[in-house]
Amino acid sequence: MNDFDKEIFTTHSPTHIIGIDEAGRGCLAGPVVSASFIMPKNFINIYKGATDSKKLTPAKREKIFRQIIANPKNFGVGFSCNREIDKINILNATFLSMKRSHQKFSKISGTLTLVDGNHKIRGVNINQMPVIKGDSKSLAIGLASIVAKVTRDRYMLILDKMYPEYGFAGHKGYPSKSHIEAIKKYGICPAHRTSYAPIKKYLANLEPEGEYEPEFF
Repeated sequence: MNDFDKEIFTTHSPTHIIGIDEAGRGCLAGPVVSASFIMPKNFINIYKGATDSKKLTPAKREKIFRQIIANPKNFGVGFSCNREIDKINILNATFLSMKRSHQKFSKISGTLTLVDGNHKIRGVNINQMPVIKGDSKSLAIGLASIVAKVTRDRYMLILDKMYPEYGFAGHKGYPSKSHIEAIKKYGICPAHRTSYAPIKKYLANLEPEGEYEPEFF
């Protein structure tokens, strides 16, 4: 573990640290995905070069991701689909995906959950603290960020096969120039978030979307 996490163990004396981060809040399409990573006091870092997923190359993220998923007991993943985002807003949908990712650790006593950002997770009774820029400070959050990012990117590759005209494999649903141009040309698809201002004008082209969560692991 790094110095930040060591200080957390020293100051707060938890049995475990659980880092949580999300991917996809700013996207125009697809789900928001959160991941949790649990770290005991005697944690030994085998994930060389792990840090905030945004600072890693895709190849490096993928390598560390494969190392992490080799031990499924250490992490959890939660999705909130675009329909949920449109219904309850992106902040609440993010909290929902975080709660889902954290659920497998709910019976472990004495934990402290570190949440990336400036908000605690609403609607859940856990010992938690927000950490601004936590994915760069805490290794636990950084590892969670890698799981969330790679899992969501893989999901967007599946959506790209379903809706190839939008180029999801490249921009992953973010509001890039090519994505905006594709929306202008083709309208929106069932994966788009209809509550987001840039695509509201294309609601007439929306078709019902079924629930779909592929297997990654």
